[in-house]
Amino acid sequence: MTTAQQDAERAGDLAALREAVGDLIAGSGGVAAARRRLEAGPGYDEQAWRLLGADMGLAGLGIREDLGGAGGGLAELTVVAEELGRSLLPVPFFSSTVLAGQILSRCPDTSGDVLAGLCAGTELAAFAGTDADGCWRPERLPVEANADAAAGAEAGKPSWRLRGTAEFVLDGASAAHLVVAARTPSGCDLFLVGADSEGVKRLARQTLDPTRGQASISFDGAAGTPLTTGGGGAGAVEAALNVALVVLAAEQVGGAAACLDMAVEYAKIRHQFSRPIGGFQAIKHKLADLLILVEMGRSAVDRALLVELDPARLAEAATVAQIWCSDAFTTVTTENVHIHGGIGFTWEHDAHLYFRRARADGALLGDATVHRERLATLLSW
Repeated sequence: MTTAQQDAERAGDLAALREAVGDLIAGSGGVAAARRRLEAGPGYDEQAWRLLGADMGLAGLGIREDLGGAGGGLAELTVVAEELGRSLLPVPFFSSTVLAGQILSRCPDTSGDVLAGLCAGTELAAFAGTDADGCWRPERLPVEANADAAAGAEAGKPSWRLRGTAEFVLDGASAAHLVVAARTPSGCDLFLVGADSEGVKRLARQTLDPTRGQASISFDGAAGTPLTTGGGGAGAVEAALNVALVVLAAEQVGGAAACLDMAVEYAKIRHQFSRPIGGFQAIKHKLADLLILVEMGRSAVDRALLVELDPARLAEAATVAQIWCSDAFTTVTTENVHIHGGIGFTWEHDAHLYFRRARADGALLGDATVHRERLATLLSW
């Protein structure tokens, strides 16, 4: 099979995946599922996740098959994320499959049972490791781990006790397992903690975006199972974070594209001075500018896909994609509200749901300013 044939076959597979996910989302109610979270409170749609994660087998997407995952790579992850972003479907794909799953798959001491449950879609894992600003900074970890030699004497090796509070833990209130980044004498290491273990206290937070639950998790002497040793946790998180940033950017592109379509359709049917408002130059130019933002965001994601196998280049491309797509999503959702006029500000319209997600995503894992600083560091500016 020639390279061109392989590329065509891969493109066909990705198109089929996109169509299948789109059909599932439509069957789950689309944006209506996100609107239901406004009444039910922060969390996720268990039925939609069962269909997507367990029945379709996408809970283990992007995780190697030898680890129990569904295989696939960054391209498959971004296709699913873009479709989820279009509908704001409230499922823990990003928090459990992408963020926690990518970290766990890079840890040498990960329990097979934990990954098996995650990949089967029956259990969720959440990453607890961002600082008080919601950013990943291994030198400012809010949780500390100390060896307890006495408690681990029978096993022949010390156990570890965790203390501190992790904020902004995605789907932390629903997760069965917590992947905790903590300070140790060797540096940053990762620990696996049962969410219902003694010494763990979880508090669900009310946030701007109810379709993506967040929690504050406190550790008071909670027992942690080491996933890395010798300060190897930072490297695992950094590598996983590069994948997560690209996937998040793809989700933002999907949401921005949905808002652009929404604005275009409204501009066709809304009449002012006996003509569609889409015929006015100001609206046409605004929509053209928004289209450029969406397509440039999609190009930034595609650029990252080209360097998936080069860690150094992927770090730079992922950071650029997140900077661009975060700003683009916020701009498109804001202008969508403005183009809709008075109706765009109402509770009954879907525009504010996308605006909420854009603002929340803009601060997730650090805002655009944080990522610009990271980019400058990566490029040695």
